[in-house]
Amino acid sequence: MQGVADAFGAVGALDAPTRAELTAALLAVDPWGLGGAVVRAPRHDLTEAFVARCAALLPGVTPMRRLPLSIPDDRLLGGLDLAMTLALGRPVAERGLLATLHDGVLVVPGAERAGAALVARLTQMIDTGSIPDRAPGSSGRTPARVCVIALDESDGDEEPVHASLADRLGFLVQLDAAPLPALYTRADVLAARALVPRVTVTDAQFATLVATAELFGVESLRAVRAAVRAARGIAALDGRTLASSADVATVAALVLAPRATRMPAPPPPADAEPPDETPPPPPSSEQDDAQDQSDAEVRELEEMMIEAMATMLPLGLTIDAPRRTTRAAGVAGRSGADRSGGLRGRQVGTRRGDPRGGGRLDLVETLRAAAPWQPLRRASDHADPRVRVQVRPDDFRIRKLFEPAGTTAIFVVDASGSAALNRMAEAKGAVEMLLAESYARRDEVALVAFRGTQAEILLPPTRAIAAAKRALAALPGGGGTPLASAIDRATELAMRARREGNDTIVVFLTDARANVARDGTGGRPQATADALQSARVLRALEGTTLLIDT
Repeated sequence: MQGVADAFGAVGALDAPTRAELTAALLAVDPWGLGGAVVRAPRHDLTEAFVARCAALLPGVTPMRRLPLSIPDDRLLGGLDLAMTLALGRPVAERGLLATLHDGVLVVPGAERAGAALVARLTQMIDTGSIPDRAPGSSGRTPARVCVIALDESDGDEEPVHASLADRLGFLVQLDAAPLPALYTRADVLAARALVPRVTVTDAQFATLVATAELFGVESLRAVRAAVRAARGIAALDGRTLASSADVATVAALVLAPRATRMPAPPPPADAEPPDETPPPPPSSEQDDAQDQSDAEVRELEEMMIEAMATMLPLGLTIDAPRRTTRAAGVAGRSGADRSGGLRGRQVGTRRGDPRGGGRLDLVETLRAAAPWQPLRRASDHADPRVRVQVRPDDFRIRKLFEPAGTTAIFVVDASGSAALNRMAEAKGAVEMLLAESYARRDEVALVAFRGTQAEILLPPTRAIAAAKRALAALPGGGGTPLASAIDRATELAMRARREGNDTIVVFLTDARANVARDGTGGRPQATADALQSARVLRALEGTTLLIDT
């Protein structure tokens, strides 16, 4: 077995193919402890090569399946086999995909397009190692310890893999055009699997991983846990039962660096004056000497890990972290939260109900609900022998549909004063940028300008780029600051958008120095009082409001 140190040399020498090879080997050694990996690449064949490499290193009996994103819950989690149940006249359970993959690997192509319901199923499975047993009459759980390889096929303009799923997968892998070097064999993996339960990570190494994660803005402790398990896997691949400092530094570059969200603060200059503090007393025992030596080792390990992660930070800070932060802020993004109760949208389940009340009947789920009762209904005295499947009103299942709510962004621009020209240019650029993106979403953009004695709605909520550009071209400037009138116009637009079911974001670009009252008269005291009163009304709508102080 080739040692990791011999294979990789210095930690900073890990190029992308070598990191990918080590990741594949670690997933083969501890697939369910590490959870899996998010794999991104500029070409489809590179992600397929990584999946093939993982399959080559896994033991031959390990099942591996691909997950269609449109898979229904009964195929994913199991449930009632409708065809067999109707044919036999008794409930027949069907095993789901995840149950058949116990101790196996699930490959998710196009994982960035996975819906919230599917992501919730996968994250619950990873957390518990099991899935609900959906067999008729059962309330237990079925073992489903599955390693997930999520193939992220998004480009720069699309959302990445959902943050809650990526957080539970140990590795974030970025592949380039180079092939993966075959540094390990299946025999190496089998030997490491037998050894990894006996590998230990010291308390000092664990504490250093936690401190390094905090230093680089990695907030999730799942990443630290994955780094500890990866360090044990590297030591096992090298035939050792104790993780070394080099192992810990390597996993810091593999696991923590792609998740980094900030650079560490630079150290103080060497010529800086030390703080005026009373020096600690000299060590008076061998225990103090040992503690000082341990602290020195921890500091040395931290420096090694920071140096190792520095080679990976451009990947973590420019590719993954900002997009993950945007996605983590909300599942629905700028398109607003989902709303239910309509007749359109994506289906997220069913409910018992009457289709005459306006809902959409789910025929398959209705038959599933009726199937277990067919023997009793056929034996009834009032049963019609000509009816093969007897359906009762209690069997009706109505589709539960969720439709994404749109977002209306209302820009309120202060066009008064000598600096109005610069603010107009900023507002025009921002509005045109949002309008260009609205074709792919349900977003609308509105523009309110205020100057002189009142505010004016220059652009009602719209997605039409041509009409918006014409309105923006005529945006005037100069005059007083009727802030109260501007807030009133923004409130009107926000209330109108709320009635249409949209979420609202109101963005003010102003210095907030009101000098024109609501009735058009001058005077800062009354103008300020009117503006505060209008602001309270806008605040009561509980929408999102942003003030950019110009």
